[in-house]
Amino acid sequence: MSEHTNSIKHVASPLARQTLLDGTLTRPVAGRRPVRILPWLQVVKIGGRSIMDRGADAILPIVDELRKLLPEHRLLILTGAGIRARHLYGVGLDLGLPVGSLAPLAASEAGQNGHILASLLAPEGVSYVEHPTVANQLAIHLTAARAVVGSAFPPYHHHEFPSSRIPTHRADTGAFLLADALGAAGLTIVEDVDGVYAADPNAPGGEKAQFFREMGAAELANHKGTLPFDRALIEVMATARHLEHVQIVNGLVPGRLTAALRGEHVGTIIHTGARSA
Repeated sequence: MSEHTNSIKHVASPLARQTLLDGTLTRPVAGRRPVRILPWLQVVKIGGRSIMDRGADAILPIVDELRKLLPEHRLLILTGAGIRARHLYGVGLDLGLPVGSLAPLAASEAGQNGHILASLLAPEGVSYVEHPTVANQLAIHLTAARAVVGSAFPPYHHHEFPSSRIPTHRADTGAFLLADALGAAGLTIVEDVDGVYAADPNAPGGEKAQFFREMGAAELANHKGTLPFDRALIEVMATARHLEHVQIVNGLVPGRLTAALRGEHVGTIIHTGARSA
């Protein structure tokens, strides 16, 4: 009988003898800039409370503007959650539900808003796609149509960080993480204000609040006033690999979204931690 050995075959790899949790050891391999998967993609995040909750008066002009933009850009349109998610948070907290249960429930409303938007753009071949499709088949969908719609909520769901009773990673953060992971050309966040102010512009006396046309994520981290996006977005901006900036625009003003996608400065531009290659 022939002898059989159970010796381990060594596969040469820079990471073979390293812990993947030690950044100093993995940096020589992982420190380089990742490949941009979809460098021609423009990501647009539509606010749930700020735009979708306002009904036809706010939604239909945005839909018309997006329709006219389709010949110029290939778009991933992401929608956030609105007032229904806030009601859900209130009921869920009253029942004592953990944050990991609240996250997927709130994300479901973002998806409902996405279905509404996709239905209005259906004559142009636009459809709503779920997270797995965005992750695995987005390129082929954008070959068939100039845009697709999805939920902006990140799919942490039951794995949401338990550092808060309300999910910290919501639609703005999810849109940024996705756009940066895909190496998209840009991310535009559509809200109901012109951008970032020193104080809430919709509060009493807010008309006197200072408007910031441009600022860095590090500077914004020290901002104590109200923000028109999730504060967790500032944290993920610091580790961006592709997106050098994000622009916040007022979707209630016709033409602002069009101008932003054409590279014009029409809102607040926030610079991230990424650097051009």
